[in-house]
Amino acid sequence: MSSERIIYLPLGGAGEIGMNAYVYGYGKPGRERLILVDLGVTFPDMDGTPGVDLIFPDMTWLIERRDRLEAIFVTHAHEDHVGAVHHFWERLGAPVHARAFTANIARRKMDEVGLPETTVQVASAWPETVTAGPFTVGFLPISHSIPESSALVIDVGGERLIHSGDFKLDETPIVGEPFDAALWAEVAKPGVKALICDSTNVFSLHAGRSEVTVGPEIEKLVAGASGLVCATTFASNVARVKTLAEAGKRAGRSIVLLGRAMRRMIEASIETGVLKDFPKVIPPEEASGMPRESLMLLVTGSQGERRAASAQLARGKYNGLELQEGDLFLFSSKTIPGNERGVIRIMNQMSEKGVDVVDDSTGHYHVSGHANRPDLERMQDIVQPQMVIPMHGEHRHLREHVKLTRARGRAAALAVNGTMLDLGGNRPEVAEFIETGRVYLDGQVQVGAMDGIVRDRIRMALNGHVIVTVILDEDDEPLGNPWCEVMGLPEIGKSQAPLVDVLEEDLSQYLGRAGAKTLTDDDKLDEDMRRIARNSTMGEIGKKPEVTVVISRLS
Repeated sequence: MSSERIIYLPLGGAGEIGMNAYVYGYGKPGRERLILVDLGVTFPDMDGTPGVDLIFPDMTWLIERRDRLEAIFVTHAHEDHVGAVHHFWERLGAPVHARAFTANIARRKMDEVGLPETTVQVASAWPETVTAGPFTVGFLPISHSIPESSALVIDVGGERLIHSGDFKLDETPIVGEPFDAALWAEVAKPGVKALICDSTNVFSLHAGRSEVTVGPEIEKLVAGASGLVCATTFASNVARVKTLAEAGKRAGRSIVLLGRAMRRMIEASIETGVLKDFPKVIPPEEASGMPRESLMLLVTGSQGERRAASAQLARGKYNGLELQEGDLFLFSSKTIPGNERGVIRIMNQMSEKGVDVVDDSTGHYHVSGHANRPDLERMQDIVQPQMVIPMHGEHRHLREHVKLTRARGRAAALAVNGTMLDLGGNRPEVAEFIETGRVYLDGQVQVGAMDGIVRDRIRMALNGHVIVTVILDEDDEPLGNPWCEVMGLPEIGKSQAPLVDVLEEDLSQYLGRAGAKTLTDDDKLDEDMRRIARNSTMGEIGKKPEVTVVISRLS
């Protein structure tokens, strides 16, 4: 048996949806040459990660082995697959390979942080390949909800692996390449050792619908509208944006794109040739003077993002445009779990304006970009892999995908983030477990999830904050009384006295009783005054706040 092995190691995206990062390796154990497939982000929420801008996978393991990293391959341009490449590139240092549309998006991101566009190299579709150390990698076209999505055909160590990327089996996708079953069967003909496969919609029991099916329904809705029409969808779903724009054009409406991401995606699609014959677009300033019934706005913010165009229109004006009673607002998208609150907030704000809101609860105005359970089964039938490794899904999705695969007589393994698999034998075997986690982009700084910064922020949000200041003179005696400042706490407690007065009185009594030994010990003072402030606040308002004690000594 060869001493070399093929390994698969998810650092993000396995056991969660988002933040994708998958490592493949080949060589002697501990000395494998490596490639990375995708490097994406996930997005924060105010409950668990307040103030955080983005969330990345912890790439420490790979950064420590950057001398063995041959290349980074990006399957498509969704943020959860490409959004972190420019944040980590300088610490990884490997060339980035992507197809033209994805490369266009990645290069724009590189430029934003002052990195040269040459860090991203444009790859052609299969059968052309890229050589990276012992790996030969080809971009195999697959349909998804963004142009030029690709699976990766990875040939290494005499074996063929296929990394599906995000996909659906759509033979009429409107924009981008249709699924070509014959091409996939041809690629699989030499034999596929492992299919590493998208698991997102494993619980959806009906076959996936084509993008082309939503067009007639959207056209009918827009044609029947009397006022201004506004629609939101994922900006990256260029096919849907085109469908919406064409529906507006056929209804005699002028099209306006609102939101930076919407304009960027359309521009990139046109620049790279994946989008043709897009209806003429007019600028917002021109639209503001036109009759409302002749306008259709295509806007960002389908997931309730507070700063996106949808949310700003719901609150008031955006780029001089405002929604009014009798207008129509369409969510041509699915709400990602966790975003429901933001989306419902926008719906209610629109309703308060008298705007008619239509969502996809009927299934008429949106189709998923991911393969449903029958499509996953069909993919296995086409590829005929020896083993299947589920990825891109929460734990329940991965587990169900494993059960589906084993029921069809194939080997499978449930590998969540940090699970290194050896793919060399007849079935996947766990080689070792790697410590993984999350990294937060907080402003312009990356901080570890375990650093305590976000934990402290949550504590302050839940319990408020008290600052206690005390000054001691040259003889270590209190100079006047301590004073307090409170933030995020009620001003009056149950004693009907100002909370600050109660705290300052209790702390003054403590200092009056404190002995010389205590007054010379800053640590003891800090501990005691923190405890008193928390207990006094608890007694007054029923909360124990975060407390900062500032001790100043006059020397």
